[in-house]
Amino acid sequence: MSRQVFLYDPPERFVAGTVGLPGRRTFFLQASAAGRVTSVSLEKTQVEALAERIDELLDEVVRRTGGNAPVPAVAPADVHDTAPLDAPVEEEFRVGTMALAWDGDDQRMIVEAQALVELDVDTDEDLAEAEERMLQDEENGPPMLRVRLSGAQARAFAKRALDVVNAGRPPCPLCSLPLDPEGHVCPRQNGYRRGL
Repeated sequence: MSRQVFLYDPPERFVAGTVGLPGRRTFFLQASAAGRVTSVSLEKTQVEALAERIDELLDEVVRRTGGNAPVPAVAPADVHDTAPLDAPVEEEFRVGTMALAWDGDDQRMIVEAQALVELDVDTDEDLAEAEERMLQDEENGPPMLRVRLSGAQARAFAKRALDVVNAGRPPCPLCSLPLDPEGHVCPRQNGYRRGL
């Protein structure tokens, strides 16, 4: 079966967002352009890691080019996007592997999100070999979302993604675990339920 690649070069919109209530949210990356929309689900920690790595990579690009790359230091206000995800949100696949790169020729950030794949192997060597084969197979690999962003779009994506991650349940001031609306059993209070 040939690989399905959802390519957005460039997207009109590329955002991280959620569906559901805090504590039960499902996280999505969503790209859209020319009337088509692609949504892929992933873990909260993946969204956070992606946003942080995008900012780090952009900072490195600015450093290596001596500030000559078209990358703003912070997300420009004119590309700030606070709108909800485009409905209906239909998951194309669940993200397993993500990759980032900077295309110096086109001055673009490349974000790739590849579908989660279950591998049936017996040893660690078999697993490493299967993973390498899968990553190198451009024709028959799992589905992939590939997005090419300007520096400003990438900064705006990273800012929004971190805002979405931090918009969840507030942390307990004692143990830092998330507080539920109905309270929380705090280990620092010896198991007593703590209200908001």
